[in-house]
Amino acid sequence: MRQFLSGRPAIAFAMQPSRTQHVLPEALIQRLDTIGRVLDAAPMQRFDDERAGKLLGETEILVTGWGSPTIDAAALAQAPHLKLVVHAAGTVKGLLGDSLFDRGILVSHAAQANALPVAEFTLAAIIFAGKKVFRFRDFYVADRSRKRTVPMQAEAIGNYGRTIGIIGASRIGRRVIELLSPFNYRILLYDPMVGEAEAATLGVEKTELDALMASADIVSLHAPSLPVTRHMIDARRLSLMKDGATFINTARGALVDETALLSALKTGRIDAIIDVTDPEIPEAASAFYDLPNIFLTPHIAGAAGLERTRLGEMAVDEALRFIEGRPLLYEIRREDMARMA
Repeated sequence: MRQFLSGRPAIAFAMQPSRTQHVLPEALIQRLDTIGRVLDAAPMQRFDDERAGKLLGETEILVTGWGSPTIDAAALAQAPHLKLVVHAAGTVKGLLGDSLFDRGILVSHAAQANALPVAEFTLAAIIFAGKKVFRFRDFYVADRSRKRTVPMQAEAIGNYGRTIGIIGASRIGRRVIELLSPFNYRILLYDPMVGEAEAATLGVEKTELDALMASADIVSLHAPSLPVTRHMIDARRLSLMKDGATFINTARGALVDETALLSALKTGRIDAIIDVTDPEIPEAASAFYDLPNIFLTPHIAGAAGLERTRLGEMAVDEALRFIEGRPLLYEIRREDMARMA
């Protein structure tokens, strides 16, 4: 067991309540108060007021979430006893900086928990794309008959024997591969960090990005958004896709040259299922809203509603491991920051 000022570690929260409903239900807060000492169940939404100054002065474990204020040098100056930051969400980019690592404060996050609903959403998107579900729906509703949908069932649709291209063996990408394994899919993977031996272990065929774009019936994007990956899906690569193929993006909008994507979609040659755009909300006149071969959702693939409780559970589990002196399962180190989405 680690040593704390009063025997049990002092725990505080920093997140925006309107964005984090269900993350820490009462049962989880009570569990934290059993293994530690919750200073105040109401989360801090700023670090520059009197209440925050008092709480930070005692805090040894800080549980953060969406909408948390930045843990910068000024905030750390008020938190002399802080030992652990547990982020009950995914990326910590924009939340903390080098000053935290300089102090030796440990950091953990719940990106693995957030990966699960994204992967489940992607699985559903792949299955629906393979069966052209959205096109069937549109024709059926428009015609009020099965005049067009019955002949479509004789086309080369469905999920048997489809080739799925996964771009990025991230947490989400790997979970998608795992979820696809019971189906009769051929799975291609592009990830320069994955070797042939690991690809074989994952049950996928390692390939180059251009070859994946040209071979896959359905392409699903799971790469991190970094300067080097900006617009990695451009007009040339989109032109490689098969006629009738579907492009799925549940990662980040900045990975795609969206002008090129919309141009390709306007031809009707490919379809798209898009959960993320750049900017996050397209302008009102954007073709993202109007094209019939785009299925657009408002960044809902990640943890929503009750799925958010997984984030809180993972954060509480990490806090318990820290208190008991065990290694963190999802620790973030300084060198990880450059590779994080």
